[in-house]
Amino acid sequence: MTALLEIRDLAKHYVDRRGRRVRAVDGVSFALARGEVLGIVGESGCGKTTLGRTVMRLMAPDAGSILFEGTDIAGLPERRLKPWRRDMQMIFQDPFGSLNPRHKVGTIVGEPLAVHGVPGAAARVAELLDMVGLGPAAASRFPHEFSGGQRQRIAIARALALGPKLVVADEPVSALDVSIQSQIVNLIADLRARLGLSMLFVSHDLSVVRHVSDRIAVMYLGRIVEIGTTASIFAAPKHPYTQALLSAIPRAPGAPKGPRTCIVPKGEIPDPADPPPGCRFHKRCPAATGICAQTQPALAAGPSGDAVACHHATAA
Repeated sequence: MTALLEIRDLAKHYVDRRGRRVRAVDGVSFALARGEVLGIVGESGCGKTTLGRTVMRLMAPDAGSILFEGTDIAGLPERRLKPWRRDMQMIFQDPFGSLNPRHKVGTIVGEPLAVHGVPGAAARVAELLDMVGLGPAAASRFPHEFSGGQRQRIAIARALALGPKLVVADEPVSALDVSIQSQIVNLIADLRARLGLSMLFVSHDLSVVRHVSDRIAVMYLGRIVEIGTTASIFAAPKHPYTQALLSAIPRAPGAPKGPRTCIVPKGEIPDPADPPPGCRFHKRCPAATGICAQTQPALAAGPSGDAVACHHATAA
């Protein structure tokens, strides 16, 4: 498959309230094929949201490349990004906060069309609202008249208005009731299949990512520690951190009740402004040895193409 997006050694740092430099994204590389969905997962504070926003150029990177269809947009000034804005859209975590409460839904969904001068906006808005299961009549109502799940459907419709080549979904169901989450995940999966969408799907929930992703990248303190197909990540995770995340997924109703190993990392997540030397997971890792505290492992690909950053990946 041809790569739509290539990220090379991307870095985004910021200064926290105490004046310390935080390496939120610290040398991340991956490629996204056309029509592929890559899940980005990890605990809160791992840098996954910052990664998504930096890829979208909502934040300017401090280093690295963002190659979109072969063009590096990492260093482009804002005034030159408009042609790429049409092809790259984002679904935000908070569906209410991302919608202007003073505008009717038809105006909100049609805003990208107006900005880019696309004709036939009314018909396109009606088509989009129908596509996300709300119907054209929703165009005449305000966001506060809808439930959280319905507002996220509005946000999805807006993101798809221009027929983007890439969609970044940043925790698109985490703000919703559990009963509604599966409906939105299924909608995204259906739209992905129907429209051939390429997506970065950011989430802390591996069970959600599993339903929509072809591959999964696991992040820890600003770095990718493992990346591979969804099937291989769930069947044979190689990094101890990935193993711990998977072991924490609640058992599904009706699943076999046999013995199950639960891996609990030691201690708390280190301060992102002062990460430990060597492997950033070594202080919490049950498999850590001396080399882990001294040398940062490279993200090394195996014969299958899956990659892991671990000195003991073979044994893991």
